[in-house]
Amino acid sequence: MTFLRSVVGKLWFTIIFLVSFVLFILTVMLLEFFQNDNIIQTKKDLTNTAEKIAYVLEEHPDKFSLGLEISWEFIDKVTNVVVVKNEDEVYYSPNTNKKIKLSIQDIKKDPELAQIFQNNKTVEKISDLSTKKDNKDANYSIIGVPLHLPDGENGAVFIYQSLEEMQETSHSTTRFILLVAGVAIILTTIFAFFLSTRITAPLRKMREAAFEVARGKFDTKVPILTHDEIGELATAFNQMGRQLKFNMNALSQEKEQLSSILSSMADGVITFNRDGTILITNPPADRFLQYWYYEKGGFGSDSESIPSQVMDLFQKAVDTEKEQIGEISLQGRHWVILVSPLYSNQFIRGAVAVLRDMTEERQLDKMRKDFIANVSHELRTPISMLQGYSEAIVDDIAESQEEKKEMAKVIYDESLRMGRLVNELLDLARMEAGHIHLSMEDVNLSTFINRIIHKFQGLARDNEILLKTEIENGVSTFLFDPDRIEQVLTNLIDNAIRHTPRGGTVKLTVTSEDKGIRIEVKDSGSGIPEEDLPFVFERFYKADKARTRGRAGTGLGLAIAKNIIDAHHGHISVQSKMDLGTTFSFLLPRKK
Repeated sequence: MTFLRSVVGKLWFTIIFLVSFVLFILTVMLLEFFQNDNIIQTKKDLTNTAEKIAYVLEEHPDKFSLGLEISWEFIDKVTNVVVVKNEDEVYYSPNTNKKIKLSIQDIKKDPELAQIFQNNKTVEKISDLSTKKDNKDANYSIIGVPLHLPDGENGAVFIYQSLEEMQETSHSTTRFILLVAGVAIILTTIFAFFLSTRITAPLRKMREAAFEVARGKFDTKVPILTHDEIGELATAFNQMGRQLKFNMNALSQEKEQLSSILSSMADGVITFNRDGTILITNPPADRFLQYWYYEKGGFGSDSESIPSQVMDLFQKAVDTEKEQIGEISLQGRHWVILVSPLYSNQFIRGAVAVLRDMTEERQLDKMRKDFIANVSHELRTPISMLQGYSEAIVDDIAESQEEKKEMAKVIYDESLRMGRLVNELLDLARMEAGHIHLSMEDVNLSTFINRIIHKFQGLARDNEILLKTEIENGVSTFLFDPDRIEQVLTNLIDNAIRHTPRGGTVKLTVTSEDKGIRIEVKDSGSGIPEEDLPFVFERFYKADKARTRGRAGTGLGLAIAKNIIDAHHGHISVQSKMDLGTTFSFLLPRKK
C-alpha cells in the first residue's frame, strides 16, 4: 500500500494501466481480425480446392477415376471431399471418416445444400452434422461447387473441414499475440520504473530536504541534477529555503529583541487573547500575578485567575475599542493599569495591559507629606515654648530671679533641641545625597566598646538597667570610621535604655564572621509592634510614647544609623517581639 501511495507506484500503475488497456484493445482487435481473416482464408482455400477438383473432373470426363485420384492429391488430411456425380454415384475422399461422412441423403435433406443442384451455384454452410449421433459437438464448414459433366448430368463437389482446425490456428495466433503483449507489458514495466525513478529521484531528495527544513535545518539544499521543470523546482526550493532562513533569523532577532525589551522594562506587560487568555508576560507582570495568587491563597498560574479589575478593563477595552485606565492595590503595593486593544488588520485580536508600580511614588509622596507634618510638629512644640516663656519674661510674669532663670533654662533647652533637630536633618540630607565622608581607621574594638559602654553606665544605673558587653575572643582591631560607628551605637544604646523598663538588661555583643564583624544591641524592653517593623529606619519614626521612658527623640536617629552602615557597605536589621525585647544588629564587612 505504501508503494502504491508513492509517486513511483502511481506513475508505474498509471503507465501499466494505460499500456495494458491499449494492448488489451489492440489484442482483441487483432484476434478478431486474425480469426475472421483465418475463416475467410480457409473458406477461400476450400472453395479454390473444390473448384480445382471440379475443373479436373470436368476436363477428364472419360477418365473420371483418374480425375478422382488427381483430386485427392489436392486435399490435406483434415479436409474431406464428397463428389456427387448423380444420385447413384457418390465418391468420398480416402481420408473420410465413416462416422462423420456427408451422405447424399444429408445433402438432399438440407435445403441450403440442395440448392446447388437446382440453381447450379456455389453454396456454403456451417453445420454441426447433427444427424450424426457421434458428432453433436462438431462444427464443419461445408462448401459446395457445381460439377458440369458432358453427358448433361449436373453433379457437385462438396468439401468440408472441421472448424476445430480453424480454431486451433486462431488459438496459436492468440497465444502468439498474448506472448507479444506480455513481453510488451514487461518492457513497459521496466521502462515505467526507469522513467519514474528518473522523475522521482530528485523529488525524493526534495522530500527529504523538506523534512529537514521542517525540523529547523533551513540551510538544507537540494542538488540540481537536471535542467528541466524538476531542476527549476529544486532551484526554487533552495531559494525558498534561503529566504525562509533569512525570515526566521529576522523573526528570531525580533523575538529576542522584544523579549529583551519586555524583560528589561520596569513596567509589567500582559498580552491577552480575544477570550481573555494570557499570552505573554514579563517579570514585573509575573510578580504582579504572584501577588494576586498569594492574596487568593495559592501559587498557581491559571491563566483565568487574574484580578477582576483587570478583566473589567480588558472587556471594556475590547467592547469600546478604546484605552482603559484603572488602579489596583495588592499586598500593600499600588499599580496603575493601562489596557489597550490589539488589532489584526481591522479586527481586535486581544489587548495589552501595561502595569506601572506606583508604590515608590506613593511612598515618596507620603514621605514628603509626612516630612512636612513631622518637621512642623517637631518645631511647633519648641517654638511654642520659646514664644510662651519669652512672652512671660517680656511681660514680667516671672517676678523672682530664680523664675526668670528657670524660664531662660527652658528656652535654652528648647533652642538646643531645635538645633539638634536641624543638625540631624542636615546630616541626614547630606548622607542621602551621598555626601557622607568616612575617616577609616584600625580601631581597637575592646577599647572602643568599653568607652561607649562607660558613657552610658550612669544613665543605666539611674534607670536600674543592667548594661553589659560580650566581645568574642580573637576580635581585636577592625577598620571603620570610629566617630560614625560611635554615633550608631550611641543611638541604638540610648533607644534600648529608653525602651527598657527598670530591672531590665541591655547587652552589646561583638562577634566575628567570615564576611566581617557583627555588632548586636539587645534589650529586654517592650518591643516594637510587628506592623511598625518595616518602618523603623524611616525618618521621624517614633515608638509609642506610652512605651517610652524619659524624653522622646526626633525620630531621625535610626535613619541616620542606616545611612552610616550603608556607607560602610554593611547591613543593619532589627528583630523584635512584643514584651520580649528588641535586637538591632549590623554587619561591617572586611575591606579587601
